[in-house]
Amino acid sequence: MRHIWRWFGPIDKVTVQDAAQAGARGIVSALHHVPTGTAWTLDEIQKRQAEVRAGGLEWELVESIPVSESIKTQTGDWKAHIEAWKESLRQLAKAGISTVCYNFMPVLDWTRTDLRWETDDGARAMRFDLVDFVAFDVHVLKRPGAAEDYPAALLDAARQRFAEMSSDKIAAISRNVGAGLPGSSDGYSIDELNVALTRYDGIGAEKLRAHLIDFLAEVAPVAESLNMRLCAHGDDPPWPLLGLPRVLSTEADYVKVLEAVDLNANGVTFCTGSLGARSDNDLPAMIKRLAPRIHFAHLRNVTRETDGLPCSFFEAQHLGGNTDMVAVIAALVSEERRRKAEGREDHVIFMRPDHGQEILEDLTRGAQPGYPAIGRLKGLAELRGIEQALSHAEYGLN
Repeated sequence: MRHIWRWFGPIDKVTVQDAAQAGARGIVSALHHVPTGTAWTLDEIQKRQAEVRAGGLEWELVESIPVSESIKTQTGDWKAHIEAWKESLRQLAKAGISTVCYNFMPVLDWTRTDLRWETDDGARAMRFDLVDFVAFDVHVLKRPGAAEDYPAALLDAARQRFAEMSSDKIAAISRNVGAGLPGSSDGYSIDELNVALTRYDGIGAEKLRAHLIDFLAEVAPVAESLNMRLCAHGDDPPWPLLGLPRVLSTEADYVKVLEAVDLNANGVTFCTGSLGARSDNDLPAMIKRLAPRIHFAHLRNVTRETDGLPCSFFEAQHLGGNTDMVAVIAALVSEERRRKAEGREDHVIFMRPDHGQEILEDLTRGAQPGYPAIGRLKGLAELRGIEQALSHAEYGLN
C-alpha cells in the first residue's frame, strides 16, 4: 500500500518533516481555508503543493473537498456548488492529483463526546459515550422529539448523568459534538445546531441517498474523464445521530451507491474505525466484496464498550480494539495483488494511519485531536510491519 499521512497545512503542529520521519511516503491534505461551495484554484493548489514539498514529501491525495449542506439537501445554491466541485476536480487534475476523499454526513462530520479521554495507561483517545451523547441531545440541545429516539433505560441513565454534569463538562460536550470538519474553523453553537437540523426536516435516509446519487451522477463522470478517483468515507459513527439520516454505514449502503453510479471513479474510502463501531460489520469480508472500488483505506481501531446499536466506544491502539487488523490488511494486500495481475494502473491502494492515541510528547504538543505525531508514528509502524510480514507469507491471501 501507499503509506500517506494527513496534514492540515501550516497551522498543523505536526509537520510534513515529522510525517517523513515517521515513515510516510506522501501527504493527504486539503484547502481548509477555501469556503465550502467555492471552487479550488490552481494557484491555491500549487501553494499547498509547495508547502508540502518544502517538508520533503508530495501532496498525493485530497481529504476533503467539502460537500455543502446545500448539495446534501438540494436547496439554495446546490447546483452552483456542484459546478464548483467539478471545477475543483479539473484544477486538481492539472496539478497532478488524482484521488479525492469526501464524506456525505449531514450537518456533523465525525462525532465524539470526548476528544481527549484518558485511557488506563495515561494515553488520551477520542471517545463516544452514548449516555453523555443522549444527555446532550435531550437536556442540552433539547432537540424536539429527541426522547422518542431512545429506550427508557438509556433516557434514565442520561437524566442522571446530566444531573451530575458540571457546567464545564456540558460546555465541553457541546463544543465536541458541534465541532466542524477536522482542520476547519467551522462549528455549531447550540442555537446554530438546532437551526442546521431543521434543514433536514422531511429528509430521510432514502431521500439523502438519492441526493448523494444525484451528486455522484454529476461529479463522477467528470472524475472518470480526468482519470481521477473519488472515494466516499463512511458515517462516523455509523448510525443516525440527532434525528439525522445516515447512508454510508454498512456494506449494503455502499453497494447501493456504487451500483447506482457504476464507474471506477465512484469508489470507497474504507475506514476501519468508522465501520468497525458496528458489531454487525464484518470488515475483512466487506473489503473482499467491495475491493475493486476501494481507493483509500483509513486504518484505525475502536473498542466497543457496550453491546447493540448505537453503542459507546473509544479509539483504541491500532492493533487493539475489536477489529482484526491482520485480516483487514491481508484483504487489502490481496486486492492489490489481484489488481496488479489484472493490469490495473491503480493497483496500489492509498493508506493512512488514522486517529492515533496521544502518547509521550503528544500529551503536551496540542495537535489536532486524533492526529498526534507519536501515536500515529506507532500506528504506522505496526501497520507497516503487518504488511511487510504478509508480503513474505501467504496468510489469508488465497
